Amino acid sequence: MPDYAAQRFNMVESQVRTSDVPDGRIQAAMLEVPRERFIPVLQRALAYAETAVEIVPGRFLIEPRTLAKLLLLADLKLGESALVVGAGTGYSAALLGKLVASVTALESDVDLVRAASELLRSLNANNVKVVQGALSDGFKSSAPYDVIVIDTGVEEVPGTLLDQLADGGRLVAVVMNGSTLGQAHIYVRKGRNIGERQDFDAVAPILPGFRKAKAFVF
Repeated sequence: MPDYAAQRFNMVESQVRTSDVPDGRIQAAMLEVPRERFIPVLQRALAYAETAVEIVPGRFLIEPRTLAKLLLLADLKLGESALVVGAGTGYSAALLGKLVASVTALESDVDLVRAASELLRSLNANNVKVVQGALSDGFKSSAPYDVIVIDTGVEEVPGTLLDQLADGGRLVAVVMNGSTLGQAHIYVRKGRNIGERQDFDAVAPILPGFRKAKAFVF
């Protein structure tokens, strides 16, 4: 039987610590949350690999390094509220549940909602609430949020999500500029204004519904 605890340790040591993620809280959360449980049985050999892992057709858990760096970029604080957009089976929400006060995990796929709810309940992630809805709409009922994490890549960030940030709130996502290239972006609300900056290079599969609308060419 695979020694997942050893694989988890090696993931943190070789993928997280070496990628400029010095935050001990993020490292501890990634050591504690069993990533393999959020991945289908036939894919579990890839649970701790340096790659995105498909959980259902077209939906992925992004690679551990990228997720750890996104969480670091978000500058998480214990008393904050967070929204995960495209929560999938709930892995990133489980991590965030150990780093902030409350998490809303938004997922559109009914089977993934069920899987995430069961997994998070089994791990006693009592401060994480799984909800179903259109991902690009966010979840206004629990807004505003101090942090929004878009789980996997996007081509653009909808204004509906930025509107749900609290003053001082941050949204982090991997913005893909093409099929193979992207950068992590952080958006910060200051009053009515939204600031944006690029950070580290990254690659992440694009979340359904987050592609740019194609312009008509005449």
